[in-house]
Amino acid sequence: MAGIKPGSVGMKTRLFQIIFESDTPLAKGFDIFLAVLIFASVGVILADSVPDYHERFGDVFYRLEWGITLLFTLELGLRIYCLEKPRLYLKSFYGIIDVLAVMPTWLALVFPGVQTLVVLRLLRTLRLFRVLEMMALVGEGRLLLDALLRSRDQILLFLFTVLMLVTIFSSLLYLIEPAEAGFTSIPKSIYWGVVTLTTVGYGDITPVTSLGQFISMMIMLIGYSIIALPVGVFSAEVIRSIRAERYSDEACPGCGKHRHETDAYYCKYCGTWLNEEKPEPGSADESRG
Repeated sequence: MAGIKPGSVGMKTRLFQIIFESDTPLAKGFDIFLAVLIFASVGVILADSVPDYHERFGDVFYRLEWGITLLFTLELGLRIYCLEKPRLYLKSFYGIIDVLAVMPTWLALVFPGVQTLVVLRLLRTLRLFRVLEMMALVGEGRLLLDALLRSRDQILLFLFTVLMLVTIFSSLLYLIEPAEAGFTSIPKSIYWGVVTLTTVGYGDITPVTSLGQFISMMIMLIGYSIIALPVGVFSAEVIRSIRAERYSDEACPGCGKHRHETDAYYCKYCGTWLNEEKPEPGSADESRG
């Protein structure tokens, strides 16, 4: 594991290897257990929202939720314990998600009204991305994220263009069609335009005049013509990401973050030493060598 000096393997190091890495059977087992726990938590929340199930199994759901919350709280405590710079982790995206996922249940003990924040517990599903991130089978997911970030300008330009087209055509329909057809306002007409452009076609608002139907047909054709453009841009960026991939899957022992270049010696987020082949320059281990 990156960042661990020879001879320094202890409890914190073993916990770090299990929680933040996925290159050992025990670490992979932990990832699988965490994924199952997340699915179980979400299942309990969804089932408890059904009135009939809540009335019949409310007490069971309550106990299960508390058991799951205790396990997540213990896991969060262990993550903080085995990191050298836990504050950086708590300020990170996944650290905030971890805190928000357990906070409503604990706050409900003091503030009963906080139970309405149960929806925040569904944020646990976002933790699956971290579990998958540490498993080799979805390492390619980072390539997709890189491609999406690099193509964001083109995609935003595309969305802006589509929005302008929808606004113009929808405004024309608002002027042409009678209010009885459902075009009672420009925002309502824009809703119709988006539904038509994306070829969803709910049918709750439809033009009744010949000119309005002609414009609708034009919008449908435009939708078929341009809807594939972002796919081409994104595909090109995915190819570029594959060619430029040069990152390691090792986690930083300081802040727990991944995505370091393969030739990096220090974490780019917190500055912790990453190279497991030799001790950090100037350290006690190096001076003894």
